[in-house]
Amino acid sequence: LTHIEDILNKDAVAQAKHIKSREVSPVDLLEVAINRVKEINPKINAVITEMYDQAFESAKNIDYSLPFAGVPFLLKDFLAEYAGVRFTAASEFLGDFVSLEDTELVKKFKSAGFVIIGKTNTPEFAIGAVVEPKRFGPTLNPWDTNLTTGGSSGGAGAAVASRMVSIAHGNDAGGSIRIPASCCGVFGLKPTRSRNSLAPKFGDLFSGLVSEHVLT
Repeated sequence: LTHIEDILNKDAVAQAKHIKSREVSPVDLLEVAINRVKEINPKINAVITEMYDQAFESAKNIDYSLPFAGVPFLLKDFLAEYAGVRFTAASEFLGDFVSLEDTELVKKFKSAGFVIIGKTNTPEFAIGAVVEPKRFGPTLNPWDTNLTTGGSSGGAGAAVASRMVSIAHGNDAGGSIRIPASCCGVFGLKPTRSRNSLAPKFGDLFSGLVSEHVLT
């Protein structure tokens, strides 16, 4: 178990190599990641939706040829929709709306081999540089819970910084990946506009200002 925990502390590329070499199974790594979420999340409130059943189904049927086969992953609960899972944008307005289809980006994360285990906190509709939605409450910085994670992808930043996962989805218009990456001490990049798809609901958003990527 300690060895698997060490693997979970590595980056996504290294984790995928361990899985492809059969040194660790996707299910075993997933179990350790879930246990870590259960241990850490009550202290920092980074994950707001658990998707463990879907994750185990994915892990048990992983295609080892995929680049990130079996690597645990988290979605930010804004723009990224997963069929059959609630989509809230951290807003009480959306209630328990359940997505009817995967967005194109989620399809690509799945086709890369990531095992999606849950969704992360964000300010309501991802508007703001701190993560303090009324619906779910604030996400705390794992390095110092008196400090902010930044936003709007602060749940993702906190989850990666606390090693729940090695990589997590985020999106960025005016700093929503870059600010939490800075606050949480992880890597975050806003890629070229429209480099990653916002389909099927958007061709672009805010005249192309929003970009999808990850924190790691």
